[in-house]
Amino acid sequence: MGIYDRDYARHEQVGIQLGGPRTMVTNLILIHVAVYLVQVFSRPAMPLDVGWFTEAFKLDADLAEQPWHCYQLLTYGFLHSPRSIGHIIFNMLALWFLGRDVEHRYGRREFLWLYLSAIVFAGLVWVVAENLTAQPLAMSSVLGASGGVTCVVILFALNFPRRTLLLWFVIPVPAWALGVLVVLGDIFGAAGSADSNVAFTAHLGGALYALIYFRTRWSLIRVVPQNFWPGNIWSKTLRRSPRLRVHTPEERDEQDSQRVDEILRKIKQQGQDSLTRKEQRILKEASRRYQDRRP
Repeated sequence: MGIYDRDYARHEQVGIQLGGPRTMVTNLILIHVAVYLVQVFSRPAMPLDVGWFTEAFKLDADLAEQPWHCYQLLTYGFLHSPRSIGHIIFNMLALWFLGRDVEHRYGRREFLWLYLSAIVFAGLVWVVAENLTAQPLAMSSVLGASGGVTCVVILFALNFPRRTLLLWFVIPVPAWALGVLVVLGDIFGAAGSADSNVAFTAHLGGALYALIYFRTRWSLIRVVPQNFWPGNIWSKTLRRSPRLRVHTPEERDEQDSQRVDEILRKIKQQGQDSLTRKEQRILKEASRRYQDRRP
């Protein structure tokens, strides 16, 4: 059996699955829904008041005057309008139907950092655009996951341009056409609706981030140290140094096989771009040895 014949090294089915580990997309949707419930229950009865929770974590256009509120660049992306449930439903449907294939393409951890950084980038674009308009701070604040979701939609179109999608669940269109429609709609919206309550510039920021990420092939998971992830810090700190011992050829082959198994599991969970140079070398050498052993 070759190293690419193992079950977890094969292409996994993307779609609704019963059992198995949850995707990062599912985790993000659960977080969004939980935050939305907090928004709804913390909102008073007055129709114009969004509630203290939403007020505290939405993104304000005067962020430059209050830099200590920089956390809003991330938190606003997990809020949605408590006055309309359609806001969160539309975003979560787009994230669910298109985000899973994008996650499978880049890996769980890479997708998480991609989504979070897209929200921050889209928020920055919106803040700059609001302060450069003829009427500064026309929209005093923004909330919603649309910047991050737009990034996911455009990345889906860039990675799977010929995939057929149902627009409004009715009209079949190729993914590239959907991406073009999304971008054009946001461009026209940003140019012609100064009084709109839709943050079109944040959407365009998410689309721009997707294009930059796709063209540069920049791996975010390589920027963020592996030890940054929860559990990795303590596991490395508490890990004892191995004792030196002499291994027989059989033991060495078994250890090499275990290392290959671990690397292939990592590729499945995080994507091939997450491998270090050492892991790439181990995988290449193991593949060469397997080929040499063939009759």
